[in-house]
Amino acid sequence: EWSVTTYVPKDGKRELKDRRDAVSSRLGVADKLAKDGVSCTVVDLRTTSPLDKEKRPGTYVCAGCGNRLYASAHKYNSGTGWPSFYRALPGSVTTHTDRSLGMIRSEVRCARCAGHLGHVFPDGPPPTHQRYCINGVAIRFVPEGAEVPA
Repeated sequence: EWSVTTYVPKDGKRELKDRRDAVSSRLGVADKLAKDGVSCTVVDLRTTSPLDKEKRPGTYVCAGCGNRLYASAHKYNSGTGWPSFYRALPGSVTTHTDRSLGMIRSEVRCARCAGHLGHVFPDGPPPTHQRYCINGVAIRFVPEGAEVPA
């Protein structure tokens, strides 16, 4: 139910080394790759994230560093099978051109730790017409009234 995309540095750029490989333990594989000096992005497969169906009020934070990323008020059902938002919290994310997998997309990263979050597409609902299609393993949900990690 998980996949990992691995990247190796080449001339200061992130380049795709391998396509997605099914893995049984996302954290074990990510830890091993990090020890081997390879950066990686852990991705949940479509429809597997319980956060896609999360409806409670709250905040979505970066699973890596706790940075506040998205308000539940900006979440909507895009029909993609991944948690989707039409707006990020101000200053919380950055976007970068992603040319992997034979296409050009806008990658979304956490502004604090630069962790890969997903991609943003220009086919979302008003008022922004943006669809932040976010990997469920890259974010955590913090219910309203609970303490958001620092």
